[in-house]
Amino acid sequence: MRVTQSMLSNNMLRNLSNSYSNLDKYMDQLSTGKKINRPSDDPVIAMKGMNYRSQVSSVEQYERNLSEVHNWMDNSDAALDETTQALQRLRELAVQASNGTYEEGQRKNIAEEVDQLKNHLVEIANTKVNNKYIFNGTNTTGTEDASGEVHPPVRTDDNGNVTTVASNNDSVMIEVISGTKIKTNITPENVFNQDLFDDIQAFSNALKSDASDEALGDHIGVIDTHIDQTVNERADLGARMNRVELIEDRLENQSISANKMMSDNEDADLEEVIIKLTTQESVHRAALSAGSRVIQPTLLDFLR
Repeated sequence: MRVTQSMLSNNMLRNLSNSYSNLDKYMDQLSTGKKINRPSDDPVIAMKGMNYRSQVSSVEQYERNLSEVHNWMDNSDAALDETTQALQRLRELAVQASNGTYEEGQRKNIAEEVDQLKNHLVEIANTKVNNKYIFNGTNTTGTEDASGEVHPPVRTDDNGNVTTVASNNDSVMIEVISGTKIKTNITPENVFNQDLFDDIQAFSNALKSDASDEALGDHIGVIDTHIDQTVNERADLGARMNRVELIEDRLENQSISANKMMSDNEDADLEEVIIKLTTQESVHRAALSAGSRVIQPTLLDFLR
């Protein structure tokens, strides 16, 4: 086959163009730290990258969900702890009042503290976190009456008497990992029920009346029942909190694995890129040098 000057020049220009493309590719990899910067660079890597990025995004969403679960459970646990302390104090007051050494005036003082503890329990029952009632099931915005007015789960009158306990007992379920949802709230009816506030009010009324020591002593067992119910509910919550910690560890491992796979797929080996870039620069300089001699000589070159 006859090789013409034109063919040599065209081949040289095509090879130089390829050399420039390789230089540009390695410069992009070095500046961005990525193997590819557009899907057309390598469709296979791009497709895998989309899948890995989707996995990472999914794990990050579950981690945000876990943060919400922690917030809900931690606040519920703290509130139940306060509830237990208040009930234990009520029990202490019941024991003191029933021992026969307190006069009428002293009993009234105890009754005042009992009323304050009842108000404190009402406040706990109406706890809001991020403007949501955490002890009202899925009805986190409050309870709406017939007139459309929204009220907290536990309502009181002007005298502090509990008039309504309208708790929603539905479970608040949040997905914490693919296919797994966990209950984040407690069942309000098991702790903040009408009986709780009625029993505390009955204890207060007994202290304010001429009730016998034996009658006052009966309230100890009633309060113990409410303490047991609260402790049991907190134990159930604690078991779920332990499970959340295990799921959190699992998610952390998934996050590390997904990010590593995405990095292995997309991130460039900078040391290798630098070597390739240096080699390509040498090749390019050699090509330019050779190309300058391939370009068609002028008449002046033949006259030398």
